[in-house]
Amino acid sequence: MFQVEMSASVRNTSGKGPMRQMRMKGITPAVVYGGGGEAVMLQLETKTLMAKLLEFYRRNTVVTLKIDGSSDKCVMIGEVQTDPVRDTLIHVDFCEIDLQKNRSFTVPIVYNGIAKGVDLGGDMLIGHHKVVLEGKPLDIPDECIVDVTPLAIGDSVKFGEIAIPENVRMVTDTEVLAVSIVKPGQKPVA
Repeated sequence: MFQVEMSASVRNTSGKGPMRQMRMKGITPAVVYGGGGEAVMLQLETKTLMAKLLEFYRRNTVVTLKIDGSSDKCVMIGEVQTDPVRDTLIHVDFCEIDLQKNRSFTVPIVYNGIAKGVDLGGDMLIGHHKVVLEGKPLDIPDECIVDVTPLAIGDSVKFGEIAIPENVRMVTDTEVLAVSIVKPGQKPVA
């Protein structure tokens, strides 16, 4: 799983006017939910936050928030609100997570190489681009890689054949086809 550290400070103000002034000064308001306590209002420097978000947004990422005068919090991005016209940050919601509890995550599948069967005139049919895995957040891989190079016409790879770390469990049905190599115009056989 992708990991990032970000600095934040506690915010004591709320409301439309103070938040607008904060944004004009280059600061984005944020909130951390979860962890069994009350929500924590934060503020982050917009320029740094935007650069970090571009790195990992829409990926499975554990963010370690270094909060001034408080303990660090391990969080994931909940929601990012942007201005629809100016495309600027308005607000970010973080969800605190327990790194020792198992959770389910959707992980992208990357198909590497050109299959032998494709070189011989076959078609590669990709059934799915994502798989659901369950485990501790830091044990979940960023992506599952499938090497399709040795696949001949008639060969296929099921979800159960995809390599995953030992301490991670496949939630997706292991008998479902992830990718198959077929003759042109033929449908895959399950």
